[in-house]
Amino acid sequence: MTEHVFYVPATNIMGRGCINNIGEHIKNLGFKKALLVTDKFLSSSPILAKVTAPLDAIGVDYIVFDNVKPNPSVGNVEEGLSLLKENNCDFIISLGGGSPQDAASGISILATNGGKMQDYEGMHKTKKKAMSVVAINTTAGTSAEITINYVITDEERGVKMIMIDKNSLALMSVNDPELMVDKPASLTAATGIDALTHSIEALVTPGAYQVTDVMAEAAVKLIFDNLPTAVKDGHDLDARENMVYAIFLAGMAFNNAGLGYVHAMAHQLGGLYDLPHGVCNAMLLPIVERENAKVVPERFRRIAEVIGFDITGKSDQECAKYVIDQIKRLSKEVGIPERLSELGVSKVDLDKLAENSLLDACAGANPYLPTKEETIEMFKEIL
Repeated sequence: MTEHVFYVPATNIMGRGCINNIGEHIKNLGFKKALLVTDKFLSSSPILAKVTAPLDAIGVDYIVFDNVKPNPSVGNVEEGLSLLKENNCDFIISLGGGSPQDAASGISILATNGGKMQDYEGMHKTKKKAMSVVAINTTAGTSAEITINYVITDEERGVKMIMIDKNSLALMSVNDPELMVDKPASLTAATGIDALTHSIEALVTPGAYQVTDVMAEAAVKLIFDNLPTAVKDGHDLDARENMVYAIFLAGMAFNNAGLGYVHAMAHQLGGLYDLPHGVCNAMLLPIVERENAKVVPERFRRIAEVIGFDITGKSDQECAKYVIDQIKRLSKEVGIPERLSELGVSKVDLDKLAENSLLDACAGANPYLPTKEETIEMFKEIL
C-alpha cells in the first residue's frame, strides 16, 4: 500500500473582497493580539489599512513588524521574535508575498520550539506545532501562505536554508485578488512564472501522484491562459482572480508532491547574490526541464496537451519540446530577463553555486540528480 499525506491549511479564504471578512474568521478563533509581519512597502501602502480595519472592528490588537527583507534572513526572524515576545502576541498575521510569509513561518516556529533558525534547516526538524499564523497573500506566485516550505537566508554562510516542516503550516490562508491589482508588471510576471515552476516541478517529480497531478495541470492551464493578461493589465480582476486560483492549486500540488532542481539552483542565486526568487526560477525553468525531459519525457505529454498541443501521433520527446518552447515563449511575452547580467550580476562563483545546489533540500525530489559539472553548465546558460 502506498500512503500519501496531504498538507493544506485548515481554512482557506479566497475571492474578490474576501479581506473584508477576515475579522469574523479571526474573532471565531479567539485571538487577542497579533504580530503583523510585513515589509516596508506594504506597511506604507493602503493595503495595510485593508487588513487592520477588520481587526480594529473586532477589537483585536496588533503590533506591526515591517522590517522583512526581500530574502528574509535569520536576523529578520530573530528581530520579529523579540517583538512578538515583548508585546505578548498570541498569534501572527503575515501580509505580503513569499518574503513576509517565510519570515512569519520562521518566527512562528521559534516561538514554540525555541532554539535558533539553523536548528531547523532540512525536513521536519521541529517537535511542536508553530504559533498560529493567518497568512494574507498579496502576490500571485509563491504559494508560501499554504505550504510547509519556507526559506530563510543564513547571512553568515550566504546560504538560503530550506525548511520543509509540517509544523510550519499556517492555520488560515487569505487570497484576495483585490490586494494584487497594483503590483508592478515585472513582479506579476516573476511570481506568475514562479507558480508555473511549482506546477511543472510538481508534475515531473517522482513524488507526484494522481491528486497532485490534477491540481498542477489545472494550475498550468490557468497560468498560460491568464498571466499575460494580468501582466498587461493588473486591474483585470478576472485574470487576477484566476491567477489566485492557479497559485492555490500549484501550492497544494508541490506542497505534497515536491519540487526539484529549478528551485535547488534558484535558491543559491538568491542566497549568494540577493536576487528575486521568482526571476531566478523563471530563468532556470526551461533549462532544467530540458534536461529533465531527457530522463522522463513521458511526464511532459499531459502538460503539452493541457496547454493546447495536439498530442495525437506525437512522441513524448515532441511533447516535451513543445512544453519547453512554450515556457520560453511565455517568459519572453511577460518580460522575464534571460541573463543574470540584466539583474546586475556579471560574475558568479560557479563552483559554490553548483555544490550548494546539489546539497539543497529540493535537489533530491528531481527526476534525476545532475552532476556538479552539469549544474555548472546550466548556470552558464544564464550568465
